[in-house]
Amino acid sequence: MNKKIILVVVVIVLIIALVGTYLIYWMNTHTKEKGIKNLIDDWKYAASNNYEEGMGVMMATSSATADMASASASGVNAYASKETTIGLSVGGSKNIENFRENIKNGYFPISTDITYNGLFYDYYFNTGDTSKVANTNDLFYPAYSTAISKDPVSGAPEYYMTVGLNSNIKESDFARKKLNLVVVMDISGSMSSTFNSYYYDGKDKQKSQEEYKTKMTIANESLNLLLDELKPEDRVGIVLFDNQAYLAKPVSEVAETNIDALKKHILEIKARGGTNFEAGYSEGTKLFSEEMLNDSEYENRIIVITDAMPNLGTTSREGLTKYVKENADNKIYTTFIGVGVDFNTEVIETLSDVKGANYYSVHSSEEFKKIMSEDFEYMVTPLVFDLELKLDSNEYEIKAVYGTDTKDKNSGTIMKVNTLFPSSRNSSGEAKGGIVLLKLTPKMYTTGYQNKGDEKTKVVVSYKDREGKEHKNEQEVSFKESSDEYYDNTGIRKGIALTRYANLMKNWILYERGEENRTFVIDVDTGIKDCEYTKEQIVVMLGENERSSVKLSVSDKYSKNFEQFKKYFEKEMKEIGDNEMKQEIDILDMLIKK
Repeated sequence: MNKKIILVVVVIVLIIALVGTYLIYWMNTHTKEKGIKNLIDDWKYAASNNYEEGMGVMMATSSATADMASASASGVNAYASKETTIGLSVGGSKNIENFRENIKNGYFPISTDITYNGLFYDYYFNTGDTSKVANTNDLFYPAYSTAISKDPVSGAPEYYMTVGLNSNIKESDFARKKLNLVVVMDISGSMSSTFNSYYYDGKDKQKSQEEYKTKMTIANESLNLLLDELKPEDRVGIVLFDNQAYLAKPVSEVAETNIDALKKHILEIKARGGTNFEAGYSEGTKLFSEEMLNDSEYENRIIVITDAMPNLGTTSREGLTKYVKENADNKIYTTFIGVGVDFNTEVIETLSDVKGANYYSVHSSEEFKKIMSEDFEYMVTPLVFDLELKLDSNEYEIKAVYGTDTKDKNSGTIMKVNTLFPSSRNSSGEAKGGIVLLKLTPKMYTTGYQNKGDEKTKVVVSYKDREGKEHKNEQEVSFKESSDEYYDNTGIRKGIALTRYANLMKNWILYERGEENRTFVIDVDTGIKDCEYTKEQIVVMLGENERSSVKLSVSDKYSKNFEQFKKYFEKEMKEIGDNEMKQEIDILDMLIKK
């Protein structure tokens, strides 16, 4: 009996020894494969550095030598058959959260808080009948839809056309390139205020546990969430800036980096000092070595996390835009992440008027996490550049363009878009942000030309792909013969309703903030007119770029406008069948109650 017990014990010991030996072997093998043994903590920034006396900013290049799997992310070699394709959307503004958050917190927005392309990217659109062009192998192919729609205030008929932004890239084949990423993060004093308050008010307005977080805390948490989206073969570096710039982390492969240690360092960053955007952006640019820029397997991008209130170094928008444009010419593109209700959209709107640029505004780490999970792959992958549309028509000319990322929008016959990024499609095949809307004027109104009834409008689109190759597409478009309203599809109808909403809000902001300037009155004579503004009309600044708060108010005049528009918008939401539009009705309700 004792011998049997001894034998069992021996067998158990042998099994444990064998299993232990195997586990040690497995761990050694796999940690070696993953590079876990040699993870690098290359953090350079120390908060105790005297930023007033200055700190030498070091340059770094990647020492990565590991073989990298091809991401095949040029994304332009795989074309759609019957499989779902990705959509396309315009660069520049990618949401209007700053507009909504200011109203929810009792502050007056500024007119650049709400943009057409930012509003469009909150919604999915029917991009038109693609049956005539879907059999092409073009990276981008437009589909056109038309409508005659009566202004809900004046009742006047208006003529519209959408450019549906379609691609031939299958969803299953899309993959971004490997990424050379440099994060440039604002750590200036204005980042110390809570995200729902204005730093230059000198006080914080706090409402809940989440809102006690400062913009700096949210920026730190957001950067850590961004790191989670990177792949082992991506390269990442970090620059911080206040009065000047600091190298926080040299560029290195994610696979070689101790991400856990990096995240701990990031969470320790504190806000201090002034805001020298120029210094931070310039030092971030220096981290891109010639070797990195010449590596065709990689996309190059700077992501700037900031509240966009530069007050040191170069502060003029023209001067700052110059740096962003120079980088774009070298295929280093820029994304801006704006933090807090006092995020200065006026500054970033100017900076994002550049090829390959886009921006988001965020007000919580949860919001940023949602953006990262849904958009990161698309955010860093511009596909179409320098898109130009020419209208060849005896009947119509372009009166206005909504949803572009360039200030150079049109000249009667031309529409321009700097960049198209990929976007997702919903279960109905609609594309997120997938249109540009044109308002047209019949020439009979301006020249006396009479429609003969047998003429069509020719639309010619030209663009460049990622490699600089030029492409062209020509199609004929015609309006239906109708004396009443019609819409080719829900996509153009939704675009018109949202554009009118944006124009109503922009005119309201400038009317109220400009001491009830009658230039921005909306009534039965004017209808919901386009809102064009000048810098002088936006009286919101302390300094050139520093944004102070104005308490929210609504005059009787615009309260009535909002009530009238709400009825129209509710009807359109029902006809279109998109309950997401209720978020705009909620905003209207808040303003009507003021």
